[in-house]
Amino acid sequence: MAFISDVILSVKPSATMVATQKARDLKNAGRDIISLSVGEPDFDTPDHIKKAAIAAIERGETKYPPVLRIVPLREAIAAKFKRENGLDYKAADTIVGTGGKQILFNAFMATMNPGDEVIIPAPYWVSYPDMVQLCGGTPVPIGTRLEDGFKLRPEALERAITKKTKWVILNSPSNPTGAAYTRAELKALTDVLMRHPHVWVLTDDMYEHLVYGDFVFTTPVQVEPNLFDRTLTLNGVSKSYAMTGWRIGYAAGPAQLIKAMDLLQGQQTSGACTIAQWAAVEALNGPQDHLPRFRKAFEERRNLVVSMLNQAKYIQCPMPEGAFYVYPSVQQALGKKTQSGKVIATDEDFINELLEQEGVAVVHGSAFGQGPNFRVSYAASTKQLTDACEKIQRFTASLI
Repeated sequence: MAFISDVILSVKPSATMVATQKARDLKNAGRDIISLSVGEPDFDTPDHIKKAAIAAIERGETKYPPVLRIVPLREAIAAKFKRENGLDYKAADTIVGTGGKQILFNAFMATMNPGDEVIIPAPYWVSYPDMVQLCGGTPVPIGTRLEDGFKLRPEALERAITKKTKWVILNSPSNPTGAAYTRAELKALTDVLMRHPHVWVLTDDMYEHLVYGDFVFTTPVQVEPNLFDRTLTLNGVSKSYAMTGWRIGYAAGPAQLIKAMDLLQGQQTSGACTIAQWAAVEALNGPQDHLPRFRKAFEERRNLVVSMLNQAKYIQCPMPEGAFYVYPSVQQALGKKTQSGKVIATDEDFINELLEQEGVAVVHGSAFGQGPNFRVSYAASTKQLTDACEKIQRFTASLI
């Protein structure tokens, strides 16, 4: 329609939401569907967090909150960063938004000018490039390789930086690949960034607590403290605390940036839901004994899915370090035909035929900026994952 802005017309719908809705529609129509498309823990929010929210309601904590966050949450965030990451953020240098998405969007909106570039390692979370474009910037994707574990190489980062580069996004563990950077791998990247003092760093640490085996999570400012004054460290309670619907994301960074984001949010949504903020206080300050249980379950599911997908014909599935995704390649399936004669020309063809023939919903890799792959969320029961992987094996075996 003529009155819709050009920038909105350039925005693509979220591929994960599209795949999830398509699976939901088919299920409502009577199809037997296993959906592995949504990035959401299948666990419930721990009871002590829910009780904290109920207590907040009963205390009457139902008025407008401050734009930045309630004071106890501000203090809990600063304490979390000190306790778990060794970062000395003042409580005044934190901000809370309605989910991590709002933090990201506000950071870009508060800093971007036309022509500014944002370096985004691919595969990337689907919303990064569209957020950058909505805020007037230019996304600059940098491809990574399966052989490198889908991790950005320092020489590739060096080549991509220009005078126009405003931000570099580092998401570890990653959505969609589950790849996570070791301290040494981050050091190689931060060494590059130290040579370019005009470039800011946005770390998306949303899956921080979901790492497996002996892997140790590290955030960039831990590795290179000299980046402290030009880094926004983003996190949230959605994944580690199974609080996706509570919509609480948070970040800490330089005072000037936080002030600008506060100004923007004050004209946008104001503060996040007061009751959800009190629940987040309990999430950060309260017992953390659910985390080992979450990690154990997700690690077992990861191992199952990787093993079963690597037994499927034409699929190569690397073992990720964290999050709850795998990102297998279907390069060898391209050019094959289904029994009905449909040619698998792209990863989107692959996932559409998989859904049609076997009722398994996943997301095509090209939506995340790099294919031919597909993303599987293993935040589902062992039975669902086993059934889905058996169906994927059957589907690939049927290709000719």
